[in-house]
Amino acid sequence: MNETILIIDDEEDIRFSLRGILEDEGYQVVDAEDGEVGLQVFGEAEPSLVFLDIWLPGKDGLTVLETMQAQAGDVPVVMISGHGTIETAVDAIKKGAFDFIEKPLSLEKVVVTAKKALEFRNLKEENRDLRSRIRERHVHEITGSSQPVLQLKEMIAQVAPTDAWVLITGENGTGKEIVARSIHARSPRASSALVAVNCAAIPEELIESELFGHEKGSFTGADKSKKGKFELADKGTLFLDEIGDMSLKTQAKILRILQEQCFERVGGSKTIRVDVRVVAATNKDLAAEIKEGRFREDLYYRLRVFPLEVPPLRQRQGDIVLILNEFMEAMVREHGFRPIQFADDALAVLQGYSWPGNVRELKNFVERIFILYQGQVVNASMLPGEYRQSVPSTSAGKAQDASAKASLPGDFKTARNEFEIRYLKQKLAECNGNISRLAETIGLERSYLYRKLKAYNITP
Repeated sequence: MNETILIIDDEEDIRFSLRGILEDEGYQVVDAEDGEVGLQVFGEAEPSLVFLDIWLPGKDGLTVLETMQAQAGDVPVVMISGHGTIETAVDAIKKGAFDFIEKPLSLEKVVVTAKKALEFRNLKEENRDLRSRIRERHVHEITGSSQPVLQLKEMIAQVAPTDAWVLITGENGTGKEIVARSIHARSPRASSALVAVNCAAIPEELIESELFGHEKGSFTGADKSKKGKFELADKGTLFLDEIGDMSLKTQAKILRILQEQCFERVGGSKTIRVDVRVVAATNKDLAAEIKEGRFREDLYYRLRVFPLEVPPLRQRQGDIVLILNEFMEAMVREHGFRPIQFADDALAVLQGYSWPGNVRELKNFVERIFILYQGQVVNASMLPGEYRQSVPSTSAGKAQDASAKASLPGDFKTARNEFEIRYLKQKLAECNGNISRLAETIGLERSYLYRKLKAYNITP
């Protein structure tokens, strides 16, 4: 039992009695003799429960209660008083108190109330975490049915139920954090927290404090003790994003803690032990970073128990329409935009675009299109210039395009068929006539692709 209980009462005998009762039950106890000191201890100790006297010198208990509710409304506060009235008790409950106990205090009443208050707090936290996980499970589901994504999902399903550490690699914007959250959501640790750390965003001088926490007064500005990310992730998952951007000095400290699963807060001497599963991610080639002396080889192999690579969007073009539809539905649902549709020629352009910014770029593209054309049908000519101009084409393709501009087909179906023929021939050539590779590259089922090629009389 590691819950901390704060007692605020101006009577030393009451504080002594309550401390003895609660410590006998296994709780950690801190106390204060008035409201001012009580609020200071409340901020430093971060208690799970407070016993608060109504009549205090200086700030009275109800004023202290209101301040606590504003600072941390989830912490239950039990009011105590030797000469309270029903009106006072009702007022305290209205202001957010969990319960009201009259003096002289009953040992049994104190213990029962403390257990009930802590159970209520834990139930609220579990309920909030459950709702959050349900939302995250929906939001952080990997979208796609292309072969690279199906393979990635299969590997996630295999590694998630284990405690193995995972190293996720991939270009910027491919969805590495989504993969990490998917692993956590399917793991036995899903009921505990996933704590994400962007290693590239934390200044070098603060990263130790962020990861390991610090004690009050350990450095300028440390006005209270703070738990670090490792401590917050205890029994859960720690996601170290952009791990390749850590300095060698921090890498050395991380390696020791990863091996021992114990550490001290900055400015502290108490050893804290944790049980953490680590999932790391980077967009860098860590093998090359090791050769250049910028990443520790021993840390690399400690993290790379189970490697996962997230494919770039250009390798899963068959998923583009699925992801596009998902982002469009989200824009309509969350922002009230009128739905839009993409014409076939626009979809063909988007599927031929290389998407250097990957899924993140596609999401930004959808937001841009909704701002410009909500409620409309978007054809190829309405797409921003960089998308229309960057579709790859060979010299033969350019000649065909010039010819097509001179005499466009009379109907849309013929135009679409001509595009599909040109597209399939070019992609088949890029795959050296390998139909299985072509199916994987463009994201089509092999049986459907065979029928298309046969219909268009295209042979390898």
